Parts: sequence; structure tokens; C-alpha cells
Amino acid sequence: MQTDKRPIIIGIAGGSGSGKTTIAHEIYKTLHQNDHMLVVTQDSYYKNNDNLPMSERKKINYDHPDAFDMPLLIEQLSQLMNRQSIEMPVYDFTAHTRSSETIHTEPADIILLEGILVLSDEKLRDLMSIKVFVDTDDDIRFIRRLERDTQERGRSVDSVINQYLATVKPMYHQFIEPTKRYADIIVPEGGENGVAIDMLTTKIRSVLAQ
Repeated sequence: MQTDKRPIIIGIAGGSGSGKTTIAHEIYKTLHQNDHMLVVTQDSYYKNNDNLPMSERKKINYDHPDAFDMPLLIEQLSQLMNRQSIEMPVYDFTAHTRSSETIHTEPADIILLEGILVLSDEKLRDLMSIKVFVDTDDDIRFIRRLERDTQERGRSVDSVINQYLATVKPMYHQFIEPTKRYADIIVPEGGENGVAIDMLTTKIRSVLAQ
């Protein structure tokens, strides 16, 4: 690990189902053999809702900026940048609250931070060396989200559709899409865009070489 160099953070934002997680993991697969890398997902930093009854937890709007514990995310990223280990939170989507477990996480030379609203907070953006927005059509993002939530999170089709229409789509256009203006690089079509992923890995290599 290059302990003499300050770690770099690459922020990858985009709507739910845009392909930002795929891009983060493709970059990781390409570069991690030569450089010590870490993928951090903003989903881990949803607020702890232990104080709420289950009926209220189920109403949480996960696509609103207020759903995230941004101070904790910024604090822990700052610790990683100072070469300090952290206890990363784990979010339990079936219980709609934070798990009692944490993941011990060591610092890395490159931190890939991915999430729907990682470009929404100025303090968070200030930590980033490269800011990316993954721009994918609404229909494609909805299909991907439907598949994920029914297969991985045990949701019914109706509940996913209702949530998408009530909060996911309007929140995307109100809060997530406007953060595109902060991006250094805009990637169309997410993880399907091999050319853009190659360009990103080349750019990251050039930043590391400086």
C-alpha cells in the first residue's frame, strides 16, 4: 500500500438501477491487482431507524437525501483518507434499519464511492478526486430495480411498482439527476458502456501516477 500518498476517492452517482455498482466493480476488477482498492456503497449509510416502529420504517423514502446518515459517511471517509480503519455500518433492508453488525474496513489507495446521492453533498464532493454520473434511461433503471428488489430483497412486484411511482422516479428527477452538473465524467448506459469504463480506468491510472 502506498502509505506515503493520500488516498483518492472516486464518486460514482446515478439513479437506482443505472449501473453505477456494475461500473464500480468493473473498475475494481481491472485495477485492484496493482493498486489497493476499496468499494464503499452509500446504501450502507442509511440512517439507523431502531427508534421507529416497523409500520413507520416501511414508509421510509430511501431515495430522499434525508434517508442517509451523511455526517457518518463523511466522517468515515475522512478517516480512511487519513489511513485510519473504520467500522462500516451494515443496513438490513428486510428490517428497514441498521444491523447491529459492522464491517471492519482498512484504508486503501483508491476508494470507489458509489450511491444515488454521493454528489449531492458539497462536503462529500470536496473529498473526491473524480466525480462520475451514470446516466441511464428511466425504463432500463426500473426494470433492473424490479429484478433486484423481487429477487434479492423479497419484495412483491406490486410493492416495487408502487414505490417506484410514488418515490423513486420523482426523487430521481428532483434530487439525483440535478447532481449530474457536478460530474467530471458522464457515463451513458451504465455497466454496458465498456468504452466509458476503459476511459475511467485510464483516467484513474493517470491520477495515481501524478
